Amino acid sequence: MTAAEAIEGLGLAGVWLLGLSMGLTACTVSCLPFVGTWVFGRAGGARGAAVDATLFVAGRVFGYSLLGAAAGLLGRLLVRFLEGGAGHVWIGIGAVAAAVVLFDTAARERACASARMAGVPPFLIGASMTLIPCAPLASLVAAAALTGDGGQGLLYGLLFGLGAAVTPLFLVLPVLGAVGRSLRREQPSLGRWLRWAAAVTLLVVGGRELFTGVDMISAALAAGRF
Repeated sequence: MTAAEAIEGLGLAGVWLLGLSMGLTACTVSCLPFVGTWVFGRAGGARGAAVDATLFVAGRVFGYSLLGAAAGLLGRLLVRFLEGGAGHVWIGIGAVAAAVVLFDTAARERACASARMAGVPPFLIGASMTLIPCAPLASLVAAAALTGDGGQGLLYGLLFGLGAAVTPLFLVLPVLGAVGRSLRREQPSLGRWLRWAAAVTLLVVGGRELFTGVDMISAALAAGRF
C-alpha cells in the first residue's frame, strides 16, 4: 500500500494528522529562514509578529487548499510540474517580494507605505512555501490526485493546511519581533540597518531558490519531462 492509499484509507482525519505532523516539525525548520527574517527585519514587536504569523499561516492554508484542488484535477501533471522546479521558483518570488518591501521601508521610512504593504509578504511567503518538496506534501498531492476530484482535493488541502497551521512559529516569531523592536528602540539608527540586512538576506535566499528552480526547469525541458 502506498502512502497516498494509506491516507485515503484513514480519511479526512488522516489528512489533518499528516498536516499536523509537518506543522510541528519540518514546517518550522524550513520556513523560519524566510518568515523569521521578515519578522525580525520589520521589527514590529510581539503583536506585529503575531499578526505576521497569522497571515503567514493563512497563506499556507490558502496555498495547500489550491494545491489539493489542482492535484485532484490534474493528477500526475501537477506532480511533474512541482518536481520540475516550479515550487522553488514560487518560493523565490515570495522571498524577493518581501525583500523589496523591506528595501522600500528602509529607504523611505514611510509609515503609510509600511502599513499598506506589511501584510502582503507574510501571506505571499506562506502561500509560496506550500510548494516546498517534502514527503508529507508528496503524500498529500498523491492522495488528492487519487480522488480525481477537484472538490475533494480542495478539502484534503484545506485539512492538511489546518493541521500544518499548528506550528511553533506562533511562539518563535513574536520573540523575534520583540527582539527586533527592542533593538530598534534602544538604537534608533539600527532599525534601518536591520531592515537592510533582512532585505539582503531575503534577496539572497530568494535568488537562490529562483536560480535552483530555473535550473531544474531547464533540465526537465532538456530531458523532455514537460
